[in-house]
Amino acid sequence: MTTADEAAGANRPTPRPASEHSPRVVYGERLQRTRGEAQRWGRWDRVLSNLRLVAFLLILGVGWFIFGSRDLAVEWIGPPVVVFVALLVVHDRVIQSRKRADRRAAYYEAGIARLEDRWMGHGTQGDEFREARHPYADDLDLFGTGSLFERLCTARTPVGQRTLADWLKTASDAEVARARARQGAVRELTPRLDLRDDLCLLGEDVRTRFCPDALIAWAKQPPHFTPKNSTHVIAGVLSALSVSALVAWLGFSLGPLPFLAALVPQALFATVRRRQLAPLLASAEAPTRDLALVRDLLARIEAEPVESPLLVALRRDLETGGHTPSERIAELRRLVDLLDARRNQLFAPFAALLLWGTHLGVAIERWRQQIGPAVEGWLVAAGEFEALASISAYAFENPDSTFPEIIEGAPCMHGRALGHPLLADSQCIRNDVALGGEQRALIISGSNMSGKSTYLRTVGCNLLLGLIGAPVRAEALRMTPLTIAASIQISDSLLEGTSHFYAEIKRLRQIVELSQGETPALFLLDEILHGTNSHDRRIGAAAVVKGLVERGALGLVTTHDLALARIADDMAGAIENVHFQDHMEEGKMAFDYRMRAGVVEKSNALELMRAVGLDV
Repeated sequence: MTTADEAAGANRPTPRPASEHSPRVVYGERLQRTRGEAQRWGRWDRVLSNLRLVAFLLILGVGWFIFGSRDLAVEWIGPPVVVFVALLVVHDRVIQSRKRADRRAAYYEAGIARLEDRWMGHGTQGDEFREARHPYADDLDLFGTGSLFERLCTARTPVGQRTLADWLKTASDAEVARARARQGAVRELTPRLDLRDDLCLLGEDVRTRFCPDALIAWAKQPPHFTPKNSTHVIAGVLSALSVSALVAWLGFSLGPLPFLAALVPQALFATVRRRQLAPLLASAEAPTRDLALVRDLLARIEAEPVESPLLVALRRDLETGGHTPSERIAELRRLVDLLDARRNQLFAPFAALLLWGTHLGVAIERWRQQIGPAVEGWLVAAGEFEALASISAYAFENPDSTFPEIIEGAPCMHGRALGHPLLADSQCIRNDVALGGEQRALIISGSNMSGKSTYLRTVGCNLLLGLIGAPVRAEALRMTPLTIAASIQISDSLLEGTSHFYAEIKRLRQIVELSQGETPALFLLDEILHGTNSHDRRIGAAAVVKGLVERGALGLVTTHDLALARIADDMAGAIENVHFQDHMEEGKMAFDYRMRAGVVEKSNALELMRAVGLDV
């Protein structure tokens, strides 16, 4: 079996020279370049704004000479109008280019902020993905300000953000093959800065506008009716008759009767069809308004060359009958745009005469029935691709991290120099972990603020990162899939009338239930049962920990109660004691956050009480 040291050499990314290719240097160079582009487009923006004003004033001046003093012929109004319209078109493109450069610059500014540990509170925090009774989400700070999700997520669309959140919440369900496949995809995408650069340009406010669930629900609706080619033929014939009668009336003075006669069957036909089409067109309006965004997202993914099996499979999921999803979405968008033309007051009479809504409504329903069932699969694949791109950005920004070796077999987690992924380098003290084989659990004693709870979170977060395919903050890590079950951040509930102790024992019951599943559990228990008296705590904690170990679980348990350390005496070899400690420096408590073997020999509680001014 590969050792942790061997895994380090096999899985650690090749170090990049800081002077040339470090993430900070690369982001800085790209930020400088995009800021320069934004400034150039900004200058053109101001120039074109002034030229538009000049062209408008010229139109007013020429208009006065034509219609006021009548010194010019009416043809003179054409050139300034053409120039003004051309300036409008060019100016709009310049504005869009400037906005894209600004968004690209903001992306690299956010990347530099992450590298400089200034990211907390400025990213996507994922509060909407919280689950009150999740077995580890709150304990490991998955969501919220300064959370793991905020650190990882660079996905722009809701479907990508939700996919990443689901991976974090269901990481314990990951199989070895799936975790390895994600690793391979992340490795391939890590150097693809241009891909992530392009994905960051999707929409200006995509998060608030784009609703993939609505589009999926619309695409999967039962058929409103069965589109037939005869509908187009009948509508075309009736429209042709009406137009011909109108031309005969206006061009050849044949009178209005033929036109009115042609309108009657056309109106009856339109009325019948409207009953079928009205619900369809009404239900399509909101879900299809962001088709340009969906098209651009799918087109960018389709254009990216891929080699890893997972990315190839995702690309295969996007194939539909010889046409790419972006082409299919573009077809639907053209139909919807043409349908919207009915709302133009100048075009509305012609649309009614041509049965515009009938033709396009039938075409949209045919598209929905033929292509609609594939839409959900497209968005799921796009969401997975975006989630992998987010993880690859994290891998690029942490070149010193390593991909863990994920193995099958007896449960284990062996790592060297694990650090918490959310701590700044200057604050991150690393410790080893060794669980598996004979050693099933660690009882961690130590003084207040010495690092016990942080160590639990460090182990849990790195396991979580490894299971979703991300690199871990460690020199080496070898692990099997484990079901994470934690009791670290438990609080009482006034609304539910739940005390802290009752909330904790409910969580412990959940942990015991999880340990009975097919995947072995990793339990992380912080200050177990500290809400009750010492006698009951010792008996209850010993029973819970021994029961979990006997069920094949691995785990970490922190405690202030040194009596709980005796659990290791009853299961020598299977449970070991380790500790964190403190020392005094110039009359103040100091910590080195290093884990040591054995039971802690002193407590700092009295010193801390004195430090805050209590007379003890």
